[in-house]
Amino acid sequence: MTPPSTPQNPALTAPINIVTTRPPWSQTFSSLKIRNYRIFASANLLAVIALWMQRVAQDWMVLELSGSVTAVGITVFMQFIPSLVLMPLGGILADRYSKRLILMISQGAAGALAAIMAVLALTGHLEVWHIYVIAFVLGLVVVADQPARQVFVNELVGPAQLRNAISLNSSIFQLGGMIGPAVSGVMIMAIGGGWAFAANALACTITVISLLLIRKNELVLMPPVKRAKGQLAEGFRYAIGKPTIFWPAMMAAVFAIFGLSLPVLMAAYANNVFDAGAGGYGLLNTLVALGALCGALASTRVATLRLRGVMSAAGAYGVVLMIASLAPNMVTFGAVMVVAGFASLLFLTSSNQLVQMSTNVTIRGRVMSLYIMVLIGGQALAAVVIGLVLAKRGQLTLRLNLRSARHPIFIEAKPAG
Repeated sequence: MTPPSTPQNPALTAPINIVTTRPPWSQTFSSLKIRNYRIFASANLLAVIALWMQRVAQDWMVLELSGSVTAVGITVFMQFIPSLVLMPLGGILADRYSKRLILMISQGAAGALAAIMAVLALTGHLEVWHIYVIAFVLGLVVVADQPARQVFVNELVGPAQLRNAISLNSSIFQLGGMIGPAVSGVMIMAIGGGWAFAANALACTITVISLLLIRKNELVLMPPVKRAKGQLAEGFRYAIGKPTIFWPAMMAAVFAIFGLSLPVLMAAYANNVFDAGAGGYGLLNTLVALGALCGALASTRVATLRLRGVMSAAGAYGVVLMIASLAPNMVTFGAVMVVAGFASLLFLTSSNQLVQMSTNVTIRGRVMSLYIMVLIGGQALAAVVIGLVLAKRGQLTLRLNLRSARHPIFIEAKPAG
């Protein structure tokens, strides 16, 4: 069924010029040739690594202080609930004000929160309720940060390099997700989790400095939207009125609910089907991350961005998961997980690209905030439902495995019997 269309303001729906020819291999990292983006991407890699370090340390310290898996779940809930409720407001901020300034403020605030956590942890005064409060405030920071971050990429590189920059951002996130947890695991064992918060505070400071180093006169600045009534509703109408925005968002919601629960499913397979334990689970996550990194880089090679291409990537991911269910052994299952990681990131990156390229700059912050909210909301819903079902059946436990490259701390299914 085609989503309802609404009358559009021509100023908001003007076409955006994009490159539709397949770039040569030498252009895989072409957006890094732009000084401003190179500075931003370098700082972003450090920030992602440090953020993963903090996430792992935070979960471990909550478990250590409370001895409760439920407390870990509450921490995650406190950090995500602002995004599920308030993310569209972050989109309005991104459309009205300087994206660079918003990021400087949000990263400064995130750094201050990380520093507070570090001081409390390193002085032995950290309590669970401290983590709850800081996690909630950090969630509010994310509401302002994420829409501005998504839209700021266009100001850094311009429309012609936007797709390439989005792909590289996905690659950076995957690379940071492989490095950060491993570093945090070693740090927890060697000197304590408090230093992971200190590392994130330092990374946030470096991010703010990198934003100060960006040359404003080289930015492709977007015109700010004047304050007016009904701007949130305008963004919603705009999103559902364009098939190239509406359908990727719907697919992202379904993907988040059914596809992003893969870590829980891999835990059950590693533990109950292949009897590979925590080590096998860590290996599977590494294989998925490897495939995802390749998928993000492969998205830079897609010549023409179309809705059917995004749908094909989502369908391919579903087919790969069905094949995985038939895998006879751990080796075959692991090989399929590489392909699953590839297909999942190819879909997520292509979907993000299509939504951004289909949205005029004057309303892009609001549209991207809705897209992020759908993606986060679907993932949170899937996590809650699966967690409740497994916990009710007594099949859920939290484990620490510092040998895992990607998930030193994770939830897995208990052994049968």
